[in-house]
Amino acid sequence: MNGTLSLSSLFNGANVRALAAPIFIVLILAMLVLPLPPIALDLLFTFNIALSIMVLLVSLSTKKALDFAAFPTVLLLSTLMRLSLNVASTRVVLLEGHTGPDAAGKVIEAFGHFLVGGDYTVGIIVFVILVVINFIVITKGAGRIAEVSARFTLDAMPGKQMAIDADLNAGLIDENEARRRRTEISQEADFYGSMDGASKFVRGDAIAGILILIINIVGGLLIGLMQHDMSLADAARNYTLLAIGDGLVAQIPALVISIAAGIIVSRVSTEEDIAGQMMSNVFNKTQALYLTAAILGLMGMIPGMPNFVFLLLAGGIVWLAWRGSHQKPEVEPEVQEAPLASVESQEASWEDVAPVDTLGLEVGYRLIPLVDNAADGELVRRIKGIRKKFAREIGFLPPAVHIRDNLEINPNSYRITLKGVEIGSGEVRTGLFLAIDPGNISATLPGVATTDPAFGLPAVWVESGLREQAQSMGYTVVDPGTVIATHLNHLVTLHAAELLGRQEAQALLDHLGKSAPKLVEDLVPKMLTLSAVQKVLQNLLIEGVAIRDMRTIIDTLLEHATRVQDPHELTALVRVALGRSIVQQIYGSTNELPVIALDQGLERLLMQTLQTGHDAAGMEPGLADTLLERTQTSTQRQEALGHPAVLLTPAVLRPLLARFLRRTVPQLKVLSHAEVPEGKQIKVTSLVGGAA
Repeated sequence: MNGTLSLSSLFNGANVRALAAPIFIVLILAMLVLPLPPIALDLLFTFNIALSIMVLLVSLSTKKALDFAAFPTVLLLSTLMRLSLNVASTRVVLLEGHTGPDAAGKVIEAFGHFLVGGDYTVGIIVFVILVVINFIVITKGAGRIAEVSARFTLDAMPGKQMAIDADLNAGLIDENEARRRRTEISQEADFYGSMDGASKFVRGDAIAGILILIINIVGGLLIGLMQHDMSLADAARNYTLLAIGDGLVAQIPALVISIAAGIIVSRVSTEEDIAGQMMSNVFNKTQALYLTAAILGLMGMIPGMPNFVFLLLAGGIVWLAWRGSHQKPEVEPEVQEAPLASVESQEASWEDVAPVDTLGLEVGYRLIPLVDNAADGELVRRIKGIRKKFAREIGFLPPAVHIRDNLEINPNSYRITLKGVEIGSGEVRTGLFLAIDPGNISATLPGVATTDPAFGLPAVWVESGLREQAQSMGYTVVDPGTVIATHLNHLVTLHAAELLGRQEAQALLDHLGKSAPKLVEDLVPKMLTLSAVQKVLQNLLIEGVAIRDMRTIIDTLLEHATRVQDPHELTALVRVALGRSIVQQIYGSTNELPVIALDQGLERLLMQTLQTGHDAAGMEPGLADTLLERTQTSTQRQEALGHPAVLLTPAVLRPLLARFLRRTVPQLKVLSHAEVPEGKQIKVTSLVGGAA
């Protein structure tokens, strides 16, 4: 019973597939050593032809190179099989060639007689031509394309990786999709590198075919004359035809496989296979077809030319062009205008008061396909991804983005609105790609110069054909949908505090109440109002602090709400409780924290200002100007050193400085000493000093 189970498990589908390759290699090695009967040679040569045709058809049906990622291995194995068959057939030809033209099987006989008419001179010429086509034209060209493609793919990898990171940071893709894309980029580079090396197998196979043909002819003549007492004419006829048949039956499948290799490495990845690309790129160009037909027609009317053939083909091309130009175009649905109701029959009502969308995206009419659900608009899916990423990273679900077309703006423009007010706008060009300069490009690109609407980086709109080249130069290349989505994601994160209304705050507490109902009940409304909690959360969001850890926030509010009711003071207490999270968000997991600190004299002046009851607005103008100027200088120095721009201050000064510097130095984070967790080492790299 155990033996039966182990045998059945050995020959199940997965194990058989795993054993197929080793068995195939063992059989190839066996053919190099063991003699094969003619019937076995017929079967194996036929299988070799079938395999080459199968590989060619698969290569024609692929839409991108990685759809046939096993091709380099298939190329190696098919080459090894052909060479082992050549060795096995050479053994039979030299041993049994004196018996007749069918000594090595019917397949070799057919290729030696019927394909070249039994004339070995013609056979040698045909064989040499096939080898030249395979070796010099197809294999050399395919190898060169694979070499260049491998080089450009490797050069473009950093740009592609940056584009993936940009999509991941914008919430357009998740970690699994990012990992899949990175793997695909690596596989693409490996594929073209393997194809560059695999083309050398075909080149070596062609050289080996010529040498095997010469060896078979010379060896056969010597054996026929010396061992079997044959005449020179009979020996030449038998052994030469057998050698030519053997060479042709191996070189024709090799030529087919080489054509498949050329197709795989020379195609441009689209959503169409080779046939679809040919039809759409060549035979759908009616103007070119008409001109071709006219030229053929003129040539067909020249005396002495084969008039019938030229005119027949010209007529066929005219019919093809006419058929393509008269195909029914897709009819766009007509927009029927509703009849205008009489003014007298309409009265104003509350239905005429349209609510203002919290978040809105308005697009020009040329950008409508990007947001059309019926056409599977990519931008709609990316906006959903932005909301998911925002909820996961910031800590609450933002309002839905209401999308509508706006005929009053530029056809290629878009507007992002918050509560009906524009907070951002931009212009994109459909059909082009935006190549963004991250600051380390190696050359410039031709195109329409512009700036990235989200971060203001220099950029250029380029044709799709320059996408790979731009990535290899160091540009970050994105499509129009990604440009809009990235801009929207940046603005939504920037205005997170304004998106947290009472409704969102209540929904956040309700969501927390499902897992900790008692915690929420004890806080709202017993100790704090919903408005006070909302204000604390907004204060955190204004300073870029995520509110994911609602349990810690609620615990801290419960602890201090009995004696503190001011939202700003409560915010400072919550920040201390979230100190570890805040520091990690800025510095990551490092233990050494490079910071900007206040000069003692300036710190003393600010303390006196605070003690007199003045806030940032009441600060003496000279002191305010000095503080702003010195802080900007220190921030620039800190960023030049590659450190986060963080100002470390006493706890009592932190709220005042954070409010004062927020608008003028938005990239600066203000931390208090109380917010730095234990175990972290503070390193002062710059001082904000000097008093007015």
